[in-house]
Amino acid sequence: MPADIAVSICESRYSSRGFFRRLYDVVRACRYQGDVNHVTGDVHFLTYLLAKRRTVLTVHDCVALARSRGIRRWLLWLLWYWLPEKRCTTIVVISEATKNELLSQLRCDESKLKVIHNYVSDEFRPAPKTFNDKAPRLLFVGTSANKNLGRTARALIGITCQLVIIGQLSKSQVAALRATGIDYEKHVDLSRAALVEQYCLCDIVVFASIYEGFGLPIVEANAVGRPVVTSNTTSMPEVAGDAACLVDPYDIGSIRAGIVRVIGDAAYRELLVQRGFENVKRFRIEAVAAQYVDLYRNVHSRNQRMSGSNLRGEKRLTAG
Repeated sequence: MPADIAVSICESRYSSRGFFRRLYDVVRACRYQGDVNHVTGDVHFLTYLLAKRRTVLTVHDCVALARSRGIRRWLLWLLWYWLPEKRCTTIVVISEATKNELLSQLRCDESKLKVIHNYVSDEFRPAPKTFNDKAPRLLFVGTSANKNLGRTARALIGITCQLVIIGQLSKSQVAALRATGIDYEKHVDLSRAALVEQYCLCDIVVFASIYEGFGLPIVEANAVGRPVVTSNTTSMPEVAGDAACLVDPYDIGSIRAGIVRVIGDAAYRELLVQRGFENVKRFRIEAVAAQYVDLYRNVHSRNQRMSGSNLRGEKRLTAG
């Protein structure tokens, strides 16, 4: 951070569970305010007692609303989205797709929302590898329902390859994978270094998700220099730009065609890799941090004009 911005981090004492634990952290957050308060993580409720004019909230996605029904959904909308929006001056969203989704849920002033993408860690750097076109190693990151493992596995039937899955598999997912007869392996609870190694070992990253607020595996693959097959929906085309093969995640045939094209067309693969190296520049930490610096300065300047105070520092309140 520049010299005129002093940063301190205050993590929630408790995980986001239970009324009294959340209330404790709401009160605690109020005591740790700075000239700019930035609430990140699944703790939107920390905004409740913060000074509105000095508070920035990050919203990563609205997937929890999509998965909820009835009174639970209404309470979630009220306490995690509607009320926090009233208690902050700016909402940072990580993609245009999330911005549009949030606007449809809240119908708030669009000028209050600012898109700042997630950044890719410097751990992800170019790692050249000879492509195995006989039996490529396909990396699949994440096993939650939206990651679309079932359709991806069915799309691979008859293709000689190895599917490398990062994440815990349910019994139904294991059964579905065995039914396809494809060669697969899984890895759970990897360290950061081990995760980076899996990107380096793979030939293709397949990320045919049906919903993402951002889609970090796309740019992680770009950074390492691996071709990407990803979805043409939600945030993924925005994040991938022209540096990925886009497919319809609901169409097994489309997923298969994209994978087959990347395996069989060496020139296309190389084009995706080179485009990926250009695309990832948008998501390097220096570029993303510069946008946050501008945001914090703008928030502080507005308050300074109104109160005449001096810049003391910015506090980021994060989930513990």
